[in-house]
Amino acid sequence: MMATLAFLAAAGAALAADDVRAGKHTKAPAAATAPVDGRFLPSPKDAGFRMKGFYVWCGSIIKADGRFHLFASRWPEGTGKGTGVGMLGGYRNHSEIVRAVADNPVGPYEFKEVVVSGRGDKWWDGQMCHNPKIFRIGDTYVLYYIGCAVGGPLRKIGYAWSKSVAGPWTRIDDCLPIGEDCNNPAPYVHEDGRILLAFRIRGLRIDIAEANAWNGSYRLIARNICPDAQLEDPDLAFRDGLYHLIAEDCNGTLTGHPRFGAHLISKDGIKWEKNDPVAAYTHTIQWTDGTETIVNRRERPELFNANAGRKGTGRPTHLVTGVQVGEQTWSHVQAIAPPAGK
Repeated sequence: MMATLAFLAAAGAALAADDVRAGKHTKAPAAATAPVDGRFLPSPKDAGFRMKGFYVWCGSIIKADGRFHLFASRWPEGTGKGTGVGMLGGYRNHSEIVRAVADNPVGPYEFKEVVVSGRGDKWWDGQMCHNPKIFRIGDTYVLYYIGCAVGGPLRKIGYAWSKSVAGPWTRIDDCLPIGEDCNNPAPYVHEDGRILLAFRIRGLRIDIAEANAWNGSYRLIARNICPDAQLEDPDLAFRDGLYHLIAEDCNGTLTGHPRFGAHLISKDGIKWEKNDPVAAYTHTIQWTDGTETIVNRRERPELFNANAGRKGTGRPTHLVTGVQVGEQTWSHVQAIAPPAGK
């Protein structure tokens, strides 16, 4: 494991589990700066969100009414084929998006409700709903997600909106006209309401679209932003005058390790280059009891700043990922210590 990505066991052991949950750190670990200026801290064993009888994937957090709301995908266990990634294939027919709540960003999160699921008929999301990304834009909560029509293999991107994080939710009638088969929507909302939207297309490529408002017209502004690599699961943020995108490096072309997180940066959201260091996260999770787990899959990253007034700004305090270990899956939330001297 690369030194710059080593999880800080010594520092983590000195932190109580309650402090880790709350994101409270009295002293930044004295080690090399990890990707995205983050230092991943050991997690409590019950961190994140799990549901008995369901595969749980993705994960997107918003703070509302003094609590943390995690929007995740779930679908019944046993609906896929075989083991490994095939085990998770049932999402295409059965996934729905749920909301869970916690009093701190790490969790554990408690299930509250189904937010959106396949609505049947001839809707673009008639079969399933998946890949949630939740934002508050002005006085409106906007939930980006993907769906499939009943019997249709093509994935489409759309959104739903509500004046309350608890709904009711109104869905867009038609999907966004930005691609034939696209998924993994990752918006960044500018202060003036403009939207920059990264998403994955066929061939494990990432395109960028923009709109003047969340409910405006979306148009493509960049195609295949990293031609040398196959990427998916982007997440967008902006700080220090740069756009930051982390994504799953499917073949390890950028990071040297298949499916590790890769970190790209851009001045304009159109032309992108590798950050230094380029690796954003590994497949190793350390726990507050001193043990560690190397997961089979770690995908769908979201960098969350619990202190930000506007999502996607400032230094991230937590990393959210969908995690698979054997036949278990969950939405994992891991605290990040501040950079040294901050």
